[in-house]
Parts: sequence; C-alpha cells; structure tokens
Amino acid sequence: MKNNHLVIMAGGVGSRFWPMSTPDFPKQFIDVMGCGRTLIQLTFDRFRGICPSENVWVVTSEKYADEVKRQLPEIADDHILREPCRRNTAPCIAYVSWKIKARNPKANMVVTPSDHIVMDVKEFQRVITSAMKFTSKSHAIVTLGMKPTRPETGYGYIEADLSYPSTNNKEIYRVDSFKEKPNLVTAERYIQKNNFFWNSGVFVWNVNTVVNALRIYQPGISKIFENLLPYYYTDQEQELINKEFPTCENISVDYAIMEKADEIFVFPASFGWSDLGTWGSLHTNTPKDIYNNALIGQNIQMYESKNCMVHTTQEKKVVIQGLDGYIIAEKDDTLLICKLSEEQRIKEFSE
Repeated sequence: MKNNHLVIMAGGVGSRFWPMSTPDFPKQFIDVMGCGRTLIQLTFDRFRGICPSENVWVVTSEKYADEVKRQLPEIADDHILREPCRRNTAPCIAYVSWKIKARNPKANMVVTPSDHIVMDVKEFQRVITSAMKFTSKSHAIVTLGMKPTRPETGYGYIEADLSYPSTNNKEIYRVDSFKEKPNLVTAERYIQKNNFFWNSGVFVWNVNTVVNALRIYQPGISKIFENLLPYYYTDQEQELINKEFPTCENISVDYAIMEKADEIFVFPASFGWSDLGTWGSLHTNTPKDIYNNALIGQNIQMYESKNCMVHTTQEKKVVIQGLDGYIIAEKDDTLLICKLSEEQRIKEFSE
C-alpha cells in the first residue's frame, strides 16, 4: 500500500449546476448530496485503506488551493498542485506523474475526478484494489467502465473485447475503442450489446507506464515536466510551473494517451456511479418521496408537486405547489426555477 498514490483532479467549474455551483465556488467543494460531506471529501473518503493520506494529491486551480487545504487538511501543502490556467487533463496528469516519480519511481497511481459519486463504496474499493494490483505488475493502463443502466447520451463509451479476459485478472479486458458521447439512437444500440461501458474517467496505472506513454505520444508536454525534475519540491517549482504550464497543449488524457496506446484495458464494474454532471443526474441519484421529488434542504414543503429536484440548503422555509418536473435551486442571492427537461440551457441562464 505504501506505493499506492491517489490523484484527485479538482479544477473543474461545474457550470451545469448553477446556481449552486459557480466558478468562484464549484460543485466539488459543495455538500451536493446533503450528507454533511462535500464531493471532494467523499472522494477522499472512498480511498481510505487503499492509499495512505500522505500519498494523496490534488491538482486544482490556484484560486481553489486554499479551499482544498481547508476541506482536506490531511493533505500536505506540496501535494496540492496549483495550475495557473486550465489545460484539460493531460497536462495535469503529466505534472503530477513526473512529480510523484521524482520521489517514488515505484508508485502505482489511481486518477479520479473530484466530483463523482459512488453508492456502493465497498464494491468500488474492491474494484480499485484489484485494478491497482494488476497495474503494479504490468505496463497496462486500466480505465473503469461502468455497466450502463440506460441509453445515456451524456457519457463517452468504451467498447471492450470480452472474448478473452486478461490472464492476470479475469475481470479485466482489452479495449477495442473509445466512443464519443453518442446521440440517443446510437446510445440505445450500444446498450443492447454487452460490451459497451460508460467511460468513468477513473484511470489506474503505474507511474512508469504513464510517463513512458507521455514520452511516446505527447513528447512536447512530457518534455516540459521532465525538464522541471530538478525543481520539484523546491521554492522555484511554482514559479516555473506558472511560466511553463500555459505553454502546454490543451488536450484530454483520452485523446493524448488512451486512444493511441496499445496496452489499454477496461475493468467493467457496477457500484452506483454517476459523474453528477447535471441536476437531472442528481435527481436520479437522490432518495425521492412517493411523488418522485428529490428534496435536499432542511425545511421544504411540497403540495400537489411531482418529479421535482429541489436543492435549498440555506435557512429559508420553502413551499412549492403545483409543479411537475422542475428544478428549484437556491444559493445566496440567486433562485433558479427551470424545467428539468430544459436543464441544458442552464449554462446560458448563468451568463
């Protein structure tokens, strides 16, 4: 376990969860579920017993670093990596991988977003432990593929070759291809087959595997962070990152490595996962009353209303009458009332 490292990516702005989530205080730092823990804290909690707290890393924006420190005081300050600008997931993973390798060349890594939810934590931990055991003894890159429960158009898909499992782990299979977010007709076709899985954005690999893949497929990005090796864990690190990081190509790890490398595997799993990308997904993953209303807040009264998502966690009493299929969300001086079926317009409303 001493070589197991957890990397939490926490730079997103969660714009589809407005007004609860804002660029100044995005959803990973909010108690979205009303359970007393924020999404980033729940992410940290899930890995207890898998990765020691001294091996936990958070990559985030400079402006969120203090909030990370406040919510996760267990994490050392030099394990909170501050991005001076947003450059997608490949530069972020390159930075943390080179920094980890500088001190622990035997490190085994799991990379996860900070704002997803998992309902069956015990099964999640079993899957992660099994995947990390697999990557510690191979050059494999493993991504977790979620067994789809509906024809979802908001996720990318992984097409797996289920004819032969890996010899070292019978639950892990080779990836045939990665698929972009589909339209509804295509998504319905995917879920009729048994070898298509939602791409969870959770990756497992050992540090040498990912560094070598970056060297081969992204030499420009790799060179930037390899050249900084003498400066990691020094007073000059942040200054040099601020200078070099903006020169990185803006590219996701999926395009940068996953779609190019050979040893790519998927671990199909089912543990009540959601990327919690929208109010609709929160409604799906929250307990509901007999009228299918999901209510998060202390003092909410519903009359003749059904199929609503209500998130009002501040001190106001909230009374709702006669609504069907609406989002009602309040934060500070902003109140949103919007049809759930129109939630794709929320980004437009928030501008």
